[in-house]
Amino acid sequence: MYEYDLERYLNVHSAYGASLGPDGQVAFLMDTTGVDQVWTLDEPCGWPDQRTFADEPVSFVDYSPTRSELVFGMDQGGNERLQLYRLDEDGRVTNLTERPGAKHRWGGWHPDGERFAFASNRRDEAVFDVYVQEREGDAELVYEGDGWFSVGGWSPDGEKLVVSEAHSSFDQDVYVLDVERGELDHLTPHEGPVRYTSVSWGPDGEALYLVTDEGSDTLSLARLRLDGTLETVRDGGEWNIDGVALDRESGRLVYSRNVDGYTELTVGELTGPTAIEEFPAPDLPGGLAGGVSWGPDAERFALSVTGRRQNTNVFLVETETGESERWTRASTAGIPPETFIEPEVVRFESFDGREIPALFSLPADPPAGETPVIVDIHGGPESQRRPSFSGLTQYFLSRGYAVFEPNVRGSTGYGKAYTHLDDVEKRLDSVRDLRAGVEWLHDQPAVDPDRIVAMGGSYGGFMVLSALTEYPDLWAAGVDVVGIANFVTFLENTGDWRRSLREAEYGSLAEDREFLESISPINNVDRITAPLFVLHGANDPRVPVGEAEQIAEQARQQGVPVEKLVFDDEGHGISKRENRIEAYSRVVDFLDEHV
Repeated sequence: MYEYDLERYLNVHSAYGASLGPDGQVAFLMDTTGVDQVWTLDEPCGWPDQRTFADEPVSFVDYSPTRSELVFGMDQGGNERLQLYRLDEDGRVTNLTERPGAKHRWGGWHPDGERFAFASNRRDEAVFDVYVQEREGDAELVYEGDGWFSVGGWSPDGEKLVVSEAHSSFDQDVYVLDVERGELDHLTPHEGPVRYTSVSWGPDGEALYLVTDEGSDTLSLARLRLDGTLETVRDGGEWNIDGVALDRESGRLVYSRNVDGYTELTVGELTGPTAIEEFPAPDLPGGLAGGVSWGPDAERFALSVTGRRQNTNVFLVETETGESERWTRASTAGIPPETFIEPEVVRFESFDGREIPALFSLPADPPAGETPVIVDIHGGPESQRRPSFSGLTQYFLSRGYAVFEPNVRGSTGYGKAYTHLDDVEKRLDSVRDLRAGVEWLHDQPAVDPDRIVAMGGSYGGFMVLSALTEYPDLWAAGVDVVGIANFVTFLENTGDWRRSLREAEYGSLAEDREFLESISPINNVDRITAPLFVLHGANDPRVPVGEAEQIAEQARQQGVPVEKLVFDDEGHGISKRENRIEAYSRVVDFLDEHV
């Protein structure tokens, strides 16, 4: 039924996160060595130059606007305490931050390329301040924050920074910081949760462009004047406009609309404060694209392109014509792309009559009534399963599994109201959606109802454990990857900088402790009957490894077959290819035994 082993599928490479340099070169991240490193290209599909050689994955890369040098970010062992490094043209690497105990969040180069900005929790682990640093000097604290601050870029004149503050995943504020005076102007006072994200400076620094759901169920593209006046530029309609990238000099822009999980790109140029002259849209493969980086004079832009049958690669697009060209050749490890399987977007009815969207993929020639299913649950919960490439998903399909990926209530991509349907006391309604999804699977002719597996990571790991405790008869096995077993211990032990954001979603330790205990799978572990695989990273700062240890130990005490695997050099997820191969080889063997 299958021709290639798991290692081949996990060796399908990705190239993404491009940054265009001032001389036309392209920097990007690629995982050829097993972890994401910085590579550069001077011509399309040429032989790329590897520029970093670390054992840890690089998280981003950003070219200077004036030199052939760049900044990249890297942590240690998945601890998310990101440090910033400068990579010179001659290959010399300089650690710019040298504060291994602190997180650093990149805020962008100054227009003259002589300095840059970032946010960091150096002063207080629970809050982020704003810093400016000369490319050859020390960091200067320019604003003391009192929350989750991030820096969104310099104004065209290089005198101001846009600063965002997150109160939760669905509630942000936008400010403008005068760097010299250290004064912060609040542009978005509001009541209730409102999203203001993907903020870019407009031409001449007279306004900001962003996406927001102010006064709407979905995200729209808007112009925010520096006096706080908000004007709609393009309405999202029934779908979200989920991002905008604007060149602050030319007024050229790209925005993306999330249509049932697929990307619809619009390219254009501002001809007035809220008027856009549209250019031809690029014809890109895969169905998903993002991560726009503008080149000099905004004549072209780079972006990452992916899909279920298209492993991730970097394309360049001519702005005015829409002509696109693939620049990277990330390997498919010799697996023919035509063997990859595209999902179908389906909907099933849940307990309250609500339609729940999902991606459903069947293997080639599935035998009637005998096909096992992986129910693969995304994390977040403020996230969305979209049809990007996954070597692991394609491997399961090649082995004869179907894959079902539900976007249960609480997922993004379907409007503000939908995202709040699982808040606090409604938490288990999303698990009830899983039950409805399995009942839908039972009606599919190919599916074997006795061989359905729950698998998920992070919050998806909680969903797995909750599904096993709430509806134990539905599952043949569960695979919990960096999941939450106990909301109380999770909130007590997660990174100080994350606690208030997570309490806004799940409920607070002070006010909702009894409820959090009641929905924690660890307190219903005696109901688990399905074999359980638990996978975690020892350095996880988001969901500490104690969550894996306690669920594995207590489930095993109940007589449940349990396998636990913890990697000492990983954090919130398994990022290194050699670890992924070991981890999922063990998962596959576990499923072969029990499913």
